[in-house]
Amino acid sequence: MKIVDFISPDRIVPQLAALHKVEVLKELAAHLVRVDPHLSEADLGRVVDVLEERERLASTGISDGVAIPHGKLAGLNGITAVLGLKREGLDFGALDNQPSSIFVMLLAPENSAGMHLKALARISQLFKDPAFRRRVLEGTTAADIHSIIADEDSRF
Repeated sequence: MKIVDFISPDRIVPQLAALHKVEVLKELAAHLVRVDPHLSEADLGRVVDVLEERERLASTGISDGVAIPHGKLAGLNGITAVLGLKREGLDFGALDNQPSSIFVMLLAPENSAGMHLKALARISQLFKDPAFRRRVLEGTTAADIHSIIADEDSRF
């Protein structure tokens, strides 16, 4: 599984406006329902609810400035995702208590444990590399950022 299988340039927000965790979830969800042909504005509340419910269990801010808010949503046919950057970082409740600046929001079909876990593992694997994270944060446009991800993705 490759990240570029579910993140295209139109699914990248080069600079999030959000200032707080809940705002990040809402901004990413709003972007996703605009670009995903299988979702509509009517789904926005469901998407935000799923993400907030998952955050109540434990923060999806993993470490090293990366957060992977995720959840399962009834009615999806496959993995769907968006990536957003907040270069100055913000408190997302990460395990290492550091601000998060790279957010990969991932939704999977309700009955897709294997696919969901593979996608989470792939994202975690790719973003473990500090040099890669730095290159992603240096990208200025969605196309630049996507190209950086595609180059790294092709190495594995």
